[in-house]
Amino acid sequence: MSGLMRLDGKVAIITGGASGIGAEAARLFTEHGAKVVIVDIQEELGQNVAVSIGLDKACFYRCDITDETEVENAVKFTVEKHGKLDVLFSNAGVMEQPGSILDLDLKQFDRTISVNVRGAAAFIKHAARAMVEKGTRGSIVCTTSVAAEIGGPGPHAYTASKHALVGLIKTACSGLGKYGIRVNGVAPYGVATGINSYNEETVKMVEEYVAATTILKGVVLKASHVAQAALFLASDDSAYVSGQNLAVDGGYSVVKPM
Repeated sequence: MSGLMRLDGKVAIITGGASGIGAEAARLFTEHGAKVVIVDIQEELGQNVAVSIGLDKACFYRCDITDETEVENAVKFTVEKHGKLDVLFSNAGVMEQPGSILDLDLKQFDRTISVNVRGAAAFIKHAARAMVEKGTRGSIVCTTSVAAEIGGPGPHAYTASKHALVGLIKTACSGLGKYGIRVNGVAPYGVATGINSYNEETVKMVEEYVAATTILKGVVLKASHVAQAALFLASDDSAYVSGQNLAVDGGYSVVKPM
């Protein structure tokens, strides 16, 4: 990236912005001129990220994305504070422990779908309404996964939820294009974040596994790489890109290993 301010004057909501990919995106988006509202249920972490960025550029809003009223209020807060909404980065998600389909925990399955699909749908709905009301040609970006393209690398509920999310991206793209609103996904391979790692040892395990199984060698996938892809999709650099699921996976999802 050059020194261009790719989101100059834009207002963005980032869900799951208190850690991992979301926190990296919050920092990157503000570096490129955006005002960011960090949405998460992790209050202390979210507040800390906002403070570290600077409260003139970022703020935190607590929101449980499975509660539509809270989602609607988060969007209203953003528009009231900044006057508009240009970008939604719907990044919040959960992932259950892997296991056999024979032992599938349907309560956990429902929880995963509720967060990863229903929560994203609620934010797309209310963010798009705010964009349409203001006549904003906005951009909506959702964090999907390589598990949305193939089976195997993720647990069952997580994989099902990410496949569903890609379907939601495509149908939202269809419905929102007439308003000038673009909808895309960014699909990373395994990134060591709080969703799958809880200490230095598990971070190392995730990164070593991804490095061993990916096609592209010599690069360790980091949350910052995913944030850079989200920045491209959020910005006017991708002005004619919609309905796509951009893989950030080093070729993993398109090459069958020998």
